[in-house]
Amino acid sequence: MTNTPTLETERLILRQFNEKDMEALLAIYKDKEVNTYLPWFPLTSIEEAKAFYKDHYAVAYQQPYGYRYAVCLKEDNVPIGYVHVSMEEAHDFGYGLRKEFWHQGIISEASKAVVEQLRKDGFRFITATHDVKNSRSGNVMKQLGMQYKYSYEEQWQPKDILVTFRLYQLNFDGLNDRVYDKYWNTSKVHFIETDL
Repeated sequence: MTNTPTLETERLILRQFNEKDMEALLAIYKDKEVNTYLPWFPLTSIEEAKAFYKDHYAVAYQQPYGYRYAVCLKEDNVPIGYVHVSMEEAHDFGYGLRKEFWHQGIISEASKAVVEQLRKDGFRFITATHDVKNSRSGNVMKQLGMQYKYSYEEQWQPKDILVTFRLYQLNFDGLNDRVYDKYWNTSKVHFIETDL
């Protein structure tokens, strides 16, 4: 395995962010609506974008392997979104996209390519969570073949707000009964919704 190997789809190039992408990175992370369901606060300047890149990307790219993708249209190779996979035990799958590119299937297309790479690289499973108020994100998870497992409450940081999350999981090895239960076990409020 390598760190964030470049991938291509019909419309997209998925690659590492680099130091030339600071304006594009700022454009992705500055929009308040886009960041409503993300843990961090919107960025407000190129300086903040550079610091964010250093803390969240440059450090990650120094590791032996990882998956922190910039999602770019082939026509200009400029980042308009991202797909990430955590290397922690949950293998949390996350994504974001500039608002003007919503409703075009871009994140689903990018995410499917990353999922296939994870499958090739021997991952046993991935998880993903979304705020119950953000059902569109849950729809992406379903399109990827992920299955709903449970819901739980978390005091989300650094925004320090109480959020009810739904956890989805995709098991690559056929063990569909496996459930990543850390959030269930650590949350005082957890339950299974039956009407999804």
